[in-house]
Amino acid sequence: MGSRGLIANRPHRSPPKQAAAPATDGRRARRQNNRRRIVDAMLALVRAGAIAPGAEQVAARAEVGLRTVFRHFDDMDELYREMAQAMEAEIRPFVVMPFASTDSRERILEVIDRRVQVFEKLMLFKNAADVHRHRSAFLKKNYQRLRDLERSSLRNALPQAISAEPIRFEALDLLLSLDTWQRLRCERKLSIARARATLKFAATALFAGPVGSPATANRNSAD
Repeated sequence: MGSRGLIANRPHRSPPKQAAAPATDGRRARRQNNRRRIVDAMLALVRAGAIAPGAEQVAARAEVGLRTVFRHFDDMDELYREMAQAMEAEIRPFVVMPFASTDSRERILEVIDRRVQVFEKLMLFKNAADVHRHRSAFLKKNYQRLRDLERSSLRNALPQAISAEPIRFEALDLLLSLDTWQRLRCERKLSIARARATLKFAATALFAGPVGSPATANRNSAD
């Protein structure tokens, strides 16, 4: 029998990829949806004040089975990594927004207003992360990365003459940190308005002194 006969008698088969594609796409969409629901559930629990929500709470809030949570996330680090990415997407607009003022004192007040909005979003997440940070390599690294971002963004907002003064810069960095905001809001129980006014009062006082030369500041920092 010639090759034409072999081809003619061969049963017709649909390309497997075309037949499997709809089912594969459906499963992928369900996986992505479940993963997103789990992350959203964890964030919702943290924002509601849960310091260390367990997998059972997350599964119940996401309306998925407990096995589904562990199928998508091998450990809490992986879940916190997804949460950090979601939080960064929320705060990025505040970070990249250009300043309205060119005056250095007015600009630092803008920095405070922006940080109040960002810190209110990050504070509960930080409270939850602090519980696990000592045993989580990712959370330790992420905390340091956020602190580095705080310092670099503050330095970029300040006039060079002030950012070059080590003592004044360190004082402003401490004052305008998430740790300070957390203390005012959580420990001192201040309202957002009063905590913001406290930061603005202290920052304005720090700006009131004469701007020293970098050489003088460096010499003073060694005392």
